Amino acid sequence: MSLFNVYPLNPIAITKAAGSRVWDDKGQEYLDMYGGHAVISIGHTHPHWVKRIEDQLHAIAFYSNSVIMPIQAQLADALNAISGKKDFQLFLCNSGAEANENALKLASFHTGRKKIIAFKKAFHGRTSLAVAATDNPSIVAPVNETDNIIFLPLNDIPALQACFAQQGNQIAAVIIEGIQGVAGIYEATDAFLQAIRKACDDFGAVYIADSVQCGYGRTGQFFAHDHAGVNADIYSMAKGMGNGFPIGGILIAPHIQAKFGMLGTTFGGNPLACAAALAVIEVMQQDQLIENAKTQGAYLIDALKQTKGVKLVRGGLMIGFEMEEVLQDIRKILLNDFKVFTGEAKPNVIRLLPSLAITKTDIDLFLIRLQDAIAQLQEKTV
Repeated sequence: MSLFNVYPLNPIAITKAAGSRVWDDKGQEYLDMYGGHAVISIGHTHPHWVKRIEDQLHAIAFYSNSVIMPIQAQLADALNAISGKKDFQLFLCNSGAEANENALKLASFHTGRKKIIAFKKAFHGRTSLAVAATDNPSIVAPVNETDNIIFLPLNDIPALQACFAQQGNQIAAVIIEGIQGVAGIYEATDAFLQAIRKACDDFGAVYIADSVQCGYGRTGQFFAHDHAGVNADIYSMAKGMGNGFPIGGILIAPHIQAKFGMLGTTFGGNPLACAAALAVIEVMQQDQLIENAKTQGAYLIDALKQTKGVKLVRGGLMIGFEMEEVLQDIRKILLNDFKVFTGEAKPNVIRLLPSLAITKTDIDLFLIRLQDAIAQLQEKTV
């Protein structure tokens, strides 16, 4: 039997990881500045995270959501505290796509409406409704196509207001990433998020803050959307939530009421996933990782802005930087020749999504390797 070939794979087999380092099956060490798409929030195989999961394995690994699971309530309390969303309700699932799928479905249930506003270059997941709200026709199957999604330009307040003026009584929700990740790190402005909040209030729509990639402390606030100073009605979470253990969830404002059968999941909120998620929050609080992300992100951005060959830098500790066209192979060179994992967005943007526990020492090492990689590419183009 072979694997269904849907990923272009680097010819590297990773077999061990710790902190911001990974090793392949030949013992080669790599610096991880990507964290598997922003998943590794507290560092690979953090000892407290490992012990939390091990201890839970010895107690109970799984039971269905037909019984009370105290560890789910513990996680809800911890999330309310660290996020500042103290009265919000928690629904647990398994991934970011599921989180957004359930958020959109819940908004439609709550409003009785069908239309969803999303934004150009958005990525919300690969499940049916989430992918329909994703601005990438190549991953939208015919069965996912729907007239219920309205794509607007990001940060265009007049276009948003005009859409609500024309169709406001049909709009169930606005879904927006605080920072568009897959697109190449494009930030929603504070003014735009505030305009979304006002439009949703005026027309009775639901504001969904997709925080799957830009949440969990990556920008110096728990949710990137919090920089705008307004609350969303639903926050979706996943990637950094379990530090690699599959878990997702939505935080739901208290005015949105639940009823039996509205949402459901078999594996969502299982004890192992909750143990992993609690470990993440505990380490984030103990080691002040949200503040560390703010500090190290600012340091890295400032250094990148001063690096020759880098044209434009965007983000927090969720960084996108554009390279000069002659340096468009930099990601490949960084990985193969300088042993650094990064991400990319077409045509020539490098994405950095390291652990929130990244140290200045590791950042400096990355900067040295980046400069060496740039120099190597420049020599080839002379």
